[in-house]
Amino acid sequence: MKQKFLIQKSVADAQIVIRENAELDKELMSLLCEERFDVAALEGALANGREALIAALRTRNLYPPKAYAEKIADAVQALLNNADEDAIELFFDDLDLLDKERQEAAQAAKVDDEADDIDELIEDEFEGDFEEGQDIGKINTSIKIADDDSVDVDEEA
Repeated sequence: MKQKFLIQKSVADAQIVIRENAELDKELMSLLCEERFDVAALEGALANGREALIAALRTRNLYPPKAYAEKIADAVQALLNNADEDAIELFFDDLDLLDKERQEAAQAAKVDDEADDIDELIEDEFEGDFEEGQDIGKINTSIKIADDDSVDVDEEA
């Protein structure tokens, strides 16, 4: 489905108006939703960060996917920061979003396959002459424990 978001700034009313249109019939855009936001409220949300602005723009009737919401928030921020600009149109095609999700899933599957290869490298199996229950033979090491040093340590409380 193709969608168009028209984001307009109404200076007289101190509002931002977002109209969501979708292609329900071939080559015919239909209005799905119109939301009005107070400019002061959006500026306050923007002061708390981009995620707060996205949360403020999402309503019961207007709840676009995250990829779309981020671009809408960027457009709203541009309108708030630019006094000369009055409107911005955004066009989205759900096929582009689905294609992006497929590419991300393919990359994640590739990473999972590589993780399996790494797991093979760090297996605990080893070959050696050691058998369980058998005494360990002489170990050649440079660390020596003096015969008079005690290895038992009692904790004093």
